[in-house]
This record gives sequence, C-alpha cells and structure tokens, in this order.
Amino acid sequence: MSRTIHLALHPYGVGGPGQHGLWKDPRVAKNSSIDINYYIEQAKAAEHALFDALFIVDSQFINATYPAHYLNRLEPLTLLSAVATHTRHIGLVGTASSTYNSPFNLARRFASLDHISGGRAGWNVVTSFDTGTSKNFGFEEHLDYTTRYGRALEFVRVARGLWDSYEDDAFPADPERGVFLDPSKLHALEHRGEHFDVAGPLNLSRSPQGQPVIFQAGVSEEGRDLAAQVAEGIYAPGGSLEQARAYYTDIKTRTAAYGRDPEHIKIFIHGSPVVAATDEAARRREREIFEEDNDFGRNLALLGRAFGAYDFSVHDLDALFPDVAHLAEKGGRTGAAKLIERARTEHLTLRQVGELVNEFHRSPFVGAPDTVADTIENWFAAGTFDGINLAFRTGDDLALFVDGVVPLLQKRGLFRTEYAADTLRGNLGLPVPANRHSAAPQLVNG
Repeated sequence: MSRTIHLALHPYGVGGPGQHGLWKDPRVAKNSSIDINYYIEQAKAAEHALFDALFIVDSQFINATYPAHYLNRLEPLTLLSAVATHTRHIGLVGTASSTYNSPFNLARRFASLDHISGGRAGWNVVTSFDTGTSKNFGFEEHLDYTTRYGRALEFVRVARGLWDSYEDDAFPADPERGVFLDPSKLHALEHRGEHFDVAGPLNLSRSPQGQPVIFQAGVSEEGRDLAAQVAEGIYAPGGSLEQARAYYTDIKTRTAAYGRDPEHIKIFIHGSPVVAATDEAARRREREIFEEDNDFGRNLALLGRAFGAYDFSVHDLDALFPDVAHLAEKGGRTGAAKLIERARTEHLTLRQVGELVNEFHRSPFVGAPDTVADTIENWFAAGTFDGINLAFRTGDDLALFVDGVVPLLQKRGLFRTEYAADTLRGNLGLPVPANRHSAAPQLVNG
C-alpha cells in the first residue's frame, strides 16, 4: 500500500509563538484560548476533514512577555477529555512534562483520556523547555539535559508498564461464578529505578488501542535518541526542505538502530499554510501577516525563552550578539546554539538576531490550493515528513485549506477519503502494543 500523508491540527487560540498580532484580529475571540467551545469546534472541523489528531501544547511557566496564548490557556488533559465527548475519530494528543509530573498520576490521567475517547489518546512527552518551571515545583534549578532525558526515558517505560497492569481478559465479570476479576491477570509493576520507585498496579485497564500513542518533540541529541527509543510520533522542527529531510533520515536511522521498525514512528513537521485564490494573493497575505506580527519587543522576549527567559533588552541592540550561551544549557540548548553560531559567523548584532525570530515561523506552504498541494506533495516525496502539524490563524484559514487543498491531496491519492479506524493507532497505521504479561501477539489496529 502506498504511503499517505497524516494531518494534525494545532490550535493556538489568541496567538502562539511569533503570532503577536493575532489576538487583535476581529475574527478571533479574545477568550478563545480558555473557551472549550473553541477547541470543540476546531476538533470537529478537523475531524470532518479526516485529520489524524488534535495537538495541544503546554508549558508551566510564564512571565508577562510570553505569547498571548501561553498567558491564559486550559490544561491539556482536562481540555481533551471535554473534546473527546464531542468527537468520534480524531486523535487527542496532549503535552505533559516528564520532569514535573509523577509516572503513576500521569499514566492514570492519559489512560483515562484513552478510555473516555475510545482509544484516541496520545502523550507528547516533553522535558520542559522553560528553565523557570523549576521554581513552580519547589526546585531551585531546572534539571540538566542528561538528567531530564534519562528521567524521561525511565518515565515512559514506567508508564507503559503501568498501562499493562491488567491483561486484556482480566475482567470476566461473570455473575454465575461470582467472579468479577481474575486476580492472576492483574500485575504489580514493582519498578525500582534511578529516578522512580513505583509499585503499581494501575487501577485502570487497557483501552481499545492498548496504550496511548507516545509523541516526542526534542531536537537535541538527547531528544532524538529518546524519540528513537520510545516515540511513535514526532513533532519535528521543519526548516528548509534539506533540513527537514536530514532530520527525517536521522530519526528513521536511529530508530532502526534500536531494533524498531522505522515505519512505526511518524514524523510530523510544523506547517502554517497561507492559502488564497491565487499565488499572488497568498503572498500578499503572507506579507500582511508578517507585518501584523512584527513586534520587535515581543520577538526579543520570544528570543529570550531559549535562554531561560533572559531579558535581552538590557543590552545594546546594535552591539554584537552577547555571550549568553551558558544560559541555554538547561533550556533550549539546541536552538540557542544554532542562533549563537549564526550570530558569530555572520557578525550579527542583537537587533539583527531579534529580527530573525519571525523568520523561523515562515511557512513553505504558501499559494493557491494547487500550489500548496504541489509543495506538500514535493516535500512528502522528498522524504521530509510522514505528516504535517498544521496551525491556522483563524477558522477561515482552516476552511480555505480543508476546502481547497485537502480535496487535491485526496484526488492524488495522498490523503484518506475516510477514516480507517476508530483509534489513533489505527489511523496512524501503528500496531497495538502487546501486553507484556500476555503471550498472545497483538495485530495492527484498523
């Protein structure tokens, strides 16, 4: 069977990174980031278009300079549980930190979402980008990269062990025999590790898809290695076609090196399409968006996130970019290192680096529907992604993509015309994980 593209929707409410002017748009409700009806409508529109998943980002630290959506938003698992009751097919992926959660509680919450949704839950595993998060959880300092990713790997393994607490036939619920539970089918975990001691068992059975789908979004060496070991989906950084292809190849190669099937890890790149009736109109709209969002002060603050929410405004904007590499060691080290290297080799001032920030959010998918479909097809054929994580400014922009681009992808055999399954695993073409306590192999769902 030929490969087809997976699509996810990434709603940003009143405006995420780089979308500094979005909240001013009269089509955007000023409370959309905390309005559950906004998310329900977004999810229903994406499900109508046969998207694979709704993806909800999160962080647990802010200051007043953060993007508008970050300042006032709902907790992902609460949000997705509400959305689950209004949808039937679309996957529901929430972000949660392995650094600032405990395995038992988080495993139970995601397993609950998996049951509420009928097997559509996914967990985007992050180790927390913002160094200031530590002080919200009683720690003076954010953990270093090695510790955070070691903890994340053990966390996922513990969660997966807990999700296997019950074998699939553990509950005969037979009134005639008076047997509700077969105790031989219940298994304590008894995990003792470097970062966690967790006895188990979890007081919740497996869902129709076995376990929630594990996503990951790291770009560092540690992040890529974690993804290759445990991830089933990745939210990739994107960049140029060449950069995206190099990342795709690297992750698939690492995955195979760990003895896993590279087809069992789906790589999604970020995309913010700009679609209009003509290429010229789309490029004009792209320029308008750039001007709407071009707030240098906010860009400078956004730049500071990679350096532990550092305040760059204390420096001379027209002096060379300051030596702040040490501030990124526990935060956004990989992205920060790329910026520092570019600033060094090109002798850029702080002002010039600040002006680069919005460039990172430019999309390659700009034009009339056929142009955008062509670009998506070319990138897909070039081996840059398995799917696209789509962010749209407004519902109108989502509709332009769904009505104009999706039918073209379907006509070319690149996107589904109906859902293959009722579970997220089934629609992504991922196998149901075998229960570690059962000898029976599990077949691909769908």
